[in-house]
Amino acid sequence: MTKNDLISAIAEKGGYSKKEAEQALAAVTETITEALVKGEKVSIVGFGAFEVRDRAAKDSINPATKKPIHVPAKKVPAFKAGKALKEAVDK
Repeated sequence: MTKNDLISAIAEKGGYSKKEAEQALAAVTETITEALVKGEKVSIVGFGAFEVRDRAAKDSINPATKKPIHVPAKKVPAFKAGKALKEAVDK
């Protein structure tokens, strides 16, 4: 499913125009992004939780050149599915 498919589905299920659905989706994604940038966790009961996790620095190998490289530590977004979502997908 692409972003346009999702917008169409939101519009159809919610009885909105595609423009309103697109604005709603943009508002949700922007709000989640802003919260994660602040280091906050976003929980949607029944769906899941978005959070920021720290990834440790590591030494790795460049597969193209076979030379060792250092990968610095960084923060990455993560999603953990909620129980209801897991059960719905498992059916």
